[in-house]
Amino acid sequence: MTGPRRSPHRRSKAAGTVLLVVSELVTNALRHAGGTWTLELTAHPHGIEVAVHDPSPQPPRPRTPDLNGRTGGFGWPLVTRLAHTTAITPRPSGGKTVSALLPR
Repeated sequence: MTGPRRSPHRRSKAAGTVLLVVSELVTNALRHAGGTWTLELTAHPHGIEVAVHDPSPQPPRPRTPDLNGRTGGFGWPLVTRLAHTTAITPRPSGGKTVSALLPR
């Protein structure tokens, strides 16, 4: 037996949200964590987990958004608004994992 059917619009919106969060977390890893990263996607019964592992121990930090488009500041607040939960977890080998659980 399968779960409840979701409308094509709802599936499309959920897929768009996952793509946006992947883009933001990977871009942050490229810009702020030395450019080496690993992406992991996990399907859970009620959500999709997006996790990006990178070598920097520094957690994402809220910044004042740059309205002139030069230094960003929009990505992390966007991720935290779209996600059910977010987590920053230190990795035993160094660096961290930034993860977001998104609605399915």
